[in-house]
Formats: sequence, C-alpha cells, structure tokens
Amino acid sequence: MAQPAWEHDPQPLPLDSAPLPEYGTGSLADLLPTLAAGMDVPGMTAAISELTPADRNCVFLIDGLGWEQLKAHPEDAPFMTSLLASSRGGTGRPLTTGYPATTATSLASVGTGLPPGAHGLPGYTVRNPDTGELMNQLRWQPWTSPGPWQPYPTVFQLAHEAGVHAAQVSSPAFQNTPLTKVALSGGTFHGRLSGEERMDLAAAQLAAGDRSLVYTYYAEVDGAGHRFGVDSDMWRGQLMYVDRLVQRLAEQIPPRTALYVTADHGMVDVPFDEQHRIDFDEDWELRAGVALLGGEGRARHVYAVPGAENDVLTCWREVLGEQFWVASREEAIATGWFGPHIDERVYARIGDVVAAARDDVLIIASEREPKESAMVGNHGSMTPAEQLVPLLEVRS
Repeated sequence: MAQPAWEHDPQPLPLDSAPLPEYGTGSLADLLPTLAAGMDVPGMTAAISELTPADRNCVFLIDGLGWEQLKAHPEDAPFMTSLLASSRGGTGRPLTTGYPATTATSLASVGTGLPPGAHGLPGYTVRNPDTGELMNQLRWQPWTSPGPWQPYPTVFQLAHEAGVHAAQVSSPAFQNTPLTKVALSGGTFHGRLSGEERMDLAAAQLAAGDRSLVYTYYAEVDGAGHRFGVDSDMWRGQLMYVDRLVQRLAEQIPPRTALYVTADHGMVDVPFDEQHRIDFDEDWELRAGVALLGGEGRARHVYAVPGAENDVLTCWREVLGEQFWVASREEAIATGWFGPHIDERVYARIGDVVAAARDDVLIIASEREPKESAMVGNHGSMTPAEQLVPLLEVRS
C-alpha cells in the first residue's frame, strides 16, 4: 500500500552521492597548469596526462556551453561536433568545472590553476568575513581590494615571467575589472568588440612568440541561455555563431599550436512554478535563523544567525533534502566540494550551510534577487548538465 503523503518522511540526499569535481586530474583548474608545464614554466604540473605539449597554446572559453548541451545540438555546432570524434586531428572529452559551476568561480580556477578553496572565489555571492556583507564576485560589488581577496599569481603571470608570450583577447569592458585582475591578468590584454576580431587577433598573438599562451572569450551563449533557455531559438543561434568562431580561429592558428575550446559551466532550464522555484523570501521555514542568503539558485551559501547554525542545517535538510545536497560548511569542505584544501582566509566565505541542487529546482529570492529569480536557464550545482564542460582540441 502506498504511503499517504501526509506520512511521508523525507530522507536527505547522502552527500557521497554528489558527483564531485575531478580536482587534480580533470577539472578546469588543471588545464592551464598542464599547458604551462608543457612550455617549461616553473612550478607547473601536467595534471591532464593525455594532453601533448605544444609550443603555442590557446584557450577559447565559451561562457555557458556545457558538454551535454553541445552534444545535444550537433546540427547547430557542426565544427565543434566534428572535434568530439577526433575527425580533424583533435580530440574531445569533458572536464569538470569545480564547485560551484558559476562564472566567477570557474574563471578564477582557469586563470590561477587552483580550486575554489584556494583561490577564494567559492560562489556567485559570498559573505566577506571582514565586513559581514555579501560580495558579488562576478560584478565585484561592493568593491573589495582584489589583491588580498585573491593573492595567488595567475598562470599567465607565471608564464610571462618565464619568457612565454602571454595574452588575453576579450571584450574591452573586461580589461580593468577586478575579476580580470585576480583571475586572468598577466602579459598583455587586447580588447576587441566582435567575435571575429577576437579570433583573428588571438591567432596573431599566438604567432607573436616562439612560446605563446593566449586566452580568448565569448559571453553570449550564456546570456541567451539565462534569458531564453538552452533549447531556445536564441540560444541555438548563439551556438551556431560561436561554432563559426571556433572554426575561424582553428583555420588560422600558426604552426606548433594547440587550440583548446572549453567553457565555464553548463546550464539547466527550470520551469516557472512553485514546485520548481522555491521562494526563500516567502518561505518562513527556510528564512528562520538565516542572516544572509548567498550563492545562487542552484548553489546556495546560507549564513546563519550566530548560534542557529545547527537549526538552519536541520531545517534546510528537512525542507529540501530530497532535491538538494545539503551540507554544513565542515561537511562540504571534508567531502571535497571546494577542492582538497581550504585556505584559512576562504573558510568563513563558505556558508554555514551549503545547498546544491540535484533536481531541476531553484531556491529563488524574488525580493532580494529579482533579476536572477527571473532567469530561464540556471547553473551552479554538481549535476552533469552544469558540471561537465567540453575540452576540444585542434592542433597544427
């Protein structure tokens, strides 16, 4: 006999069922150190063993293009799809982004070669222990001194010091942002508005050195996914466009170059109803004992009123435990969500409670976060749709 709904006793998801990022062997943080090690940059380790060294390396990061989304749309991305099967002298495999699967965290992992627990950008918004305020690490608001927040050198800086020609080719708007400073600076920055200009200049920068490390970036696949969803006509149009950009760059790379196409996260479309969008601002149980709500809809940092930490953890597990992995800060750290080690300065930036979505659900905050709460496509958690990103290779 079926159990009556009113007698249902929800069982929290076991934390060991969350698919952890492959830190140290196959995460975004391992990519640039592997490439730099192949160019003899001191202190770098080739963690992704199957990548063959090259004198010139280019990373093209497409914001929001997950591995599963790419594989689901072969007709819209024929060139990148061809790389999945190694038919053009390259290879294709997924990487894991690291947790959370969000832009600021992933870009810092790419540029520093460190997992979030070390570089210290462990979420979309996190508490600044010095001020007690939430800090948006993508927009860098409120402003915080970048150096102390993320003190490690980037791989580009280390490569430049080792005599490698290092360059970033991106939108001019990103040149002087704190996120660029802490995550992607080193060598020279070249701002170009159009995707075609970026591809052409990236190829030229590769040719500018006998050893080169070049990064380029395209944002609008992510933007279309957030606004319209990852199977919308607008999103598919952006995928078609960026596929042509990849081909344009691949056809121009100079000799002795390895081009790697990757992304910072995938994406999940979440239906607009109360079952799939749980509104923190209207849920008294979830709000009880909570001082600050950080992170984003699928990867929440929850900061409790002092003394209420255990009560908040118990409540969040009871309310959300069948749809979210809900961990205390200590459990999330011990399980390895943020990497194998946590720097002391990063510890209190992580929520007292950390909630990562398994199902196609969100914890929105309609009053606090009206824009984020209205997005169709979302990301942040550890599901394959969000966590897996492509690593496509073209060599010359």
